[in-house]
Amino acid sequence: MKILKIFTLLVFFVSSNSFSNSYYNNFYSDFNNSSKTFTDKSDMHEKNFNDKDEVNLTWVNALIRIPLKNGNIYRGTIKELNNNEDFLNKKYKTIIYLHGCSGHWAGTAKRIDFFAKNGYAVIAPPSLARKKYAQSCDTVNKRGGMYRSVLKIRLIDAENAVFNAKKLKWVDNKNIVLAGHSEGGITTAKYNPKSIKSNVTGKIIEGWTCNAGWDEYRGLKTSNNEPVLSLVAKYDPWFQLDVLKGSCGEFMNNNKFNKSVVLEDEPLSKKHGLMHDVNIQQITLDFLKKITN
Repeated sequence: MKILKIFTLLVFFVSSNSFSNSYYNNFYSDFNNSSKTFTDKSDMHEKNFNDKDEVNLTWVNALIRIPLKNGNIYRGTIKELNNNEDFLNKKYKTIIYLHGCSGHWAGTAKRIDFFAKNGYAVIAPPSLARKKYAQSCDTVNKRGGMYRSVLKIRLIDAENAVFNAKKLKWVDNKNIVLAGHSEGGITTAKYNPKSIKSNVTGKIIEGWTCNAGWDEYRGLKTSNNEPVLSLVAKYDPWFQLDVLKGSCGEFMNNNKFNKSVVLEDEPLSKKHGLMHDVNIQQITLDFLKKITN
């Protein structure tokens, strides 16, 4: 395991963003805290978490990003594809991207566009597409843990996305990486599929420490010894309780590709989102290059 603590940030080159900032400024999703009508926790029942119709909503509404020629990308959703598009006549290394507790937002769009601009197809399922879904956080007040069982839902949706992705002719089944931010990072860390058909090549965890007061949230699962990249700020404002402090590096095994990045210098040391930084982007691309082939 390699543990990297960044004290002095070096500047790496990453392909420039060819998309207008207006796209991100105007980004809207029906599957976000601000637009979602949440279910009361008393009406949430675990026996219904696996309801096929509910799970399918997270798949058909998944955002899609496909790299095209000249640095362009295709933007759409699973339900908008007819799978006969010319650009799907090849296999792509693929990222299954898991959003944070607030759902799809401009930061989600920026992250999945970043992966696509660098040659990876991306599928981003929205768990908030479910009709029955309890609110798990308040991003304005940085309050998490509002619905403990949300992790069970997120894990179901993640496994369903990987399983269905492997059925697509344009997905390279040998190169599927699970990535997530915040609550999506927690889901990525704890992802331990019931079926070998839903195994992944590696994991990228942004904005999570792998430390928690709830047992089912704590730690890191790597059932297939898949390599893990963990990215976290030492003073992340969401994780300043003693029980939440730390990094996923504490739970990594000796896989030679594992890397734990802890940001200790400002301004990133106090941030929750890190993937906007060119240094973090380069570390991420280097990791992906090493674990995919």
